[in-house]
Amino acid sequence: MSGWEELASTALVGTDRRPYQGDLLEVAAVEVARRRAGRRVAEVTGREPVPEEERQAVGRPAGERLGRMLAGEHERLIPEWLAAAAATGRRVPPYVLPDLLEHGRRDRSIRVHLGVLAGHRGRWLAGLNPAWGFLLEEPTGETWELGGPADRLAHLRALRAADPAEARRLLESTWEREGPDDRAEFVQVLKDGLGMEDESFLEQALDDRRREVRQAAANLLTRLPDSRLAQRMAERLRACVTVKGDIIAIEAPPACDKAMERDGVRAKPPRGAGERAWWLQQIIARAPLSVWGLPPARLLAMKIPDWDDEVKAAWVRAAVLQKNPEWARAMFGWDPIADLLDSLPPAEQQELAAGFVRKHDLDSQLIMVLGGVSSHWREGLATAVLHKIVKVATTQPWNLGELVKLAGEHIDPALFPLAESYSPVESIQQVAALLRFRADMYKELSR
Repeated sequence: MSGWEELASTALVGTDRRPYQGDLLEVAAVEVARRRAGRRVAEVTGREPVPEEERQAVGRPAGERLGRMLAGEHERLIPEWLAAAAATGRRVPPYVLPDLLEHGRRDRSIRVHLGVLAGHRGRWLAGLNPAWGFLLEEPTGETWELGGPADRLAHLRALRAADPAEARRLLESTWEREGPDDRAEFVQVLKDGLGMEDESFLEQALDDRRREVRQAAANLLTRLPDSRLAQRMAERLRACVTVKGDIIAIEAPPACDKAMERDGVRAKPPRGAGERAWWLQQIIARAPLSVWGLPPARLLAMKIPDWDDEVKAAWVRAAVLQKNPEWARAMFGWDPIADLLDSLPPAEQQELAAGFVRKHDLDSQLIMVLGGVSSHWREGLATAVLHKIVKVATTQPWNLGELVKLAGEHIDPALFPLAESYSPVESIQQVAALLRFRADMYKELSR
């Protein structure tokens, strides 16, 4: 029996049954080190060298800042750094690639720009380490014909932004050959520049084999009030609703037929919801809001004897699905959720959020509303948030952590002098320090 086999056998049965002269664990540790030191180095053959990079790397100060962020300094700003770097058309320097790819392995949210930012060396490294293989699925800048799924999606998005009709024609030309996962991704691209010219293609997509494709197509057709789907939903709504004086009478649908399911109504309700209430809410959400014939503020003041909460929750969903600014404003007053802000231009988002911050105590809802406001926050919202921080710092300083982080991450970094001079309160100075960090970050990336 060899030395290692003897050690292993003794460890398995125990030294009480098989006495061992000397310290078993110490000898085993020495043997492990000896065996590792004696292992032959694997020979590397046939490996292609790293192709020459086409993109210039960001400057050393910018790369070093990214390295510190990957090590834990303001780690939540990594996606912002990556987006800003991608906008410059440059790549990350080689010395941060291992840490960046390892971070991308754990955090899917940062992968969107990595295919380009990592350059040829990043993809070369990903080919050596299966844990980093995700990078090989990210866009690299290849064309529609030659690229992988991520490249083709990026190409379609860019074409849609430049020429919506041509993007749709390109998608139609290859639609039957696309895999189900790709179709589900591609149909979402049509939300940018959406118009009635897309209606025929989306109507056909309602018959797709993949549920995600059908649902995405129904959501887009809901945003087109003149679409055939919207008109079918309008007819269903009229069968459910009667408006007389100041009363809205509701009769929820008795069943969900196949035609309703084709138009995006899901038959099975979520746990805790009744079937009829669930079908009613989906019909209201997908029917054109103009069918109600009255402004939302007037409707909200009316009495709904039955299904009141369900109808108003459906109005919220309709405002979100149909991207209707008037309804989004009105429903935000009834139920201030972040999704409603997405239907409004950034300046109005900030104005509504600032008013909400002034009137509302610091709680999870306030944090969620602020999380839905587009960056970068300008002076009005910034001042409202800074004032809230100062106020809460005197009563509940332990409750400020997330609000301070949000302020530092979303206020326009050019406003760091405003924060520095606003108050000597420690939490305000933390916001100012984070804003300065971001201002320096953008300055480095611009060089």
